[in-house]
Amino acid sequence: MPDKIPLLLVEDEPHIAQGLIFNLEAEGYRVNHVETGETALQALERDRYALLILDLMLPGIDGLEVCRTLREQGNQIPVLMLTARGADQDRIAGLSTGADDYLPKPFNLQEFLLRIAALLRRSNWKEEKGTALLYRFGANSIDLENHEAETPQGTIQLTGLEIKMLRLFFANENKILTRADLLRQVWDMSPKTETRTLDNFIVRLRKYFEADPSRPKHFRTVRGRGYRFVREP
Repeated sequence: MPDKIPLLLVEDEPHIAQGLIFNLEAEGYRVNHVETGETALQALERDRYALLILDLMLPGIDGLEVCRTLREQGNQIPVLMLTARGADQDRIAGLSTGADDYLPKPFNLQEFLLRIAALLRRSNWKEEKGTALLYRFGANSIDLENHEAETPQGTIQLTGLEIKMLRLFFANENKILTRADLLRQVWDMSPKTETRTLDNFIVRLRKYFEADPSRPKHFRTVRGRGYRFVREP
């Protein structure tokens, strides 16, 4: 009989946690439940999990800080973030720290289970694929499967959203991508959303991959229109 897939649930409301545990175990998962961000980080250091279900609003270290810490440590465990707040800015904040998916409460149980299954399929596909997909430009080499970049500055661990944005740029080499294109395809956000998140991501990519971030050759601004990726300037 195959081992049950281990999940870590971080939820401080007991009645919500009990319901999720019951349904996840009914689906055949093995669930470890903790109530704080601190104990979540300890559990992830001690044991290996296939997926992290992370509440945003936690006592002490909140879900955003837990996710940010994991990504800074190079831990690329799939993260499904749960929150009682459904505003665009909250969703952007969660995804910007490296969460792979976001589900506002209250949510449909079937959708919750389907999103977990989808994240696990994506993760398993990465592990089984074996050969990394590499993309090179300038002095940089990007491992799109393992979320890792080799640059003149050294090795950089990339978040899921950074990889998603890079894939979009690489697939549209030399084409202009508008702010609306990027907000919709990377963050699934309305083009009318007022946010500096996109600009901050562009600044970050330039810092990673440009020889002179103040005079970018690869990730270029097209004034009044958007951005364009140029592989060979």
